[in-house]
Amino acid sequence: MRVTATVITLNEAAHIEACLAALSWADEVLVVDSGSTDGTAELARRAGARVIERDWPGYSAQKDFAAAQASHDWILSVDADERVTPELAAEVRQTLTNPGDKAGFRVPRITFHLGRWIRTTDWYPDFQLRLYDRRQASWAQRRVHESVTARGPIGYLTKDLQHYAYRDLAHHHDTMQRYTTLAAQQMFDEGRRASLSGLLFHPPAAFLRNYVLKRGFLDGAPGLIISAMNAHYVFLKFAKLWAMR
Repeated sequence: MRVTATVITLNEAAHIEACLAALSWADEVLVVDSGSTDGTAELARRAGARVIERDWPGYSAQKDFAAAQASHDWILSVDADERVTPELAAEVRQTLTNPGDKAGFRVPRITFHLGRWIRTTDWYPDFQLRLYDRRQASWAQRRVHESVTARGPIGYLTKDLQHYAYRDLAHHHDTMQRYTTLAAQQMFDEGRRASLSGLLFHPPAAFLRNYVLKRGFLDGAPGLIISAMNAHYVFLKFAKLWAMR
């Protein structure tokens, strides 16, 4: 089976070259750019990718559009701040020699933050359904934390997809502010509402899950910081949901 690697971008000049270099093995590399002003589209073309420029309709809609424009039915969806290792590339190739009845495959994702690869907390293994047959799967229409919904059996790969999500803690915090607003709006649209008890219960529960149950303590200070930031994310999400009443 041939595979198209798709990447959606907006001002990703700092990441796009490394991302595309790690996808050079794919049968096709397709970049859908949303009006970057930092030269992302030009860098992608120079790297040999097919580039389509299109206004931003939202994460899920843009990724579905990218899949629809691909030359091949099997799609490997990658974000610009992610890297496909040679080991994962080989596993994808081997898997597609005989995918069987699978509509897609989940990939474990590992994040680099605060000077190390994080193998604890909710961050690992952060399984993502990124390799899929577009005839049997599509992106669920969500404002944030978009994911693929498959209409068939799902398999699992074992090699990590590397994620360079944050430059530093300030970038981490800024991203949380943006994503919690989108997450609260998504919850509100689904009819969910926040209560005082939820504001009191959910954040500490998130910290205990990350730091104790998901063994964040094994990652030292980074594990503690990430556990606290994840709890703060939950607090912001529910606080913003409460404010939408």
